Amino acid sequence: MKIRLPLFALAMGLMASPLVNAQMLQPGLWELTTSNMQVDGKQLPDMGFMLGQLKNLPPEQRAMMEGALSKQGITVAGNGVRSCLTPEQVKSDDIPLTDPKSGCTQKITDRTGNVWKFEFSCPKAQGTGEATFLSDREFTTKVNGTFNASGVQQQGSMNTRALWLGNDCGTVKPRAAN
Repeated sequence: MKIRLPLFALAMGLMASPLVNAQMLQPGLWELTTSNMQVDGKQLPDMGFMLGQLKNLPPEQRAMMEGALSKQGITVAGNGVRSCLTPEQVKSDDIPLTDPKSGCTQKITDRTGNVWKFEFSCPKAQGTGEATFLSDREFTTKVNGTFNASGVQQQGSMNTRALWLGNDCGTVKPRAAN
């Protein structure tokens, strides 16, 4: 099955978006993986398959895709994508994991205990989601929305699991503040 790169890039962008305003998280290196990705009710391949497809791209295409993600503060590694949060970003209550130039906005609509509901809007996607903070080192999200990555309006959903890997971000650079 051929995976469309715009859909992969959109998934990577949406995967990180629920972190804004999540002040209870640890600073450091985070790994985000997706599961149960669906478009118009059809199951998409899992994250491991998509990462395998990325690794099978010709070197110049792979470098271009990884470079674009890197500019957004996202590195493809391990079982998903990795992003670095600085202590200042966590304390500021404005964790910039979405690209400030993307035109995306989000709003927390309800905070009940460790479950936060949110809405997001991007130039080619909009929807709702729910983040459940299991601890300061792990959370899950469920996102539902519509997107138009290929010129056709589609319904999509996915689940994300984020795990804190440690204080040291290594070669993963934090995203600059807006």
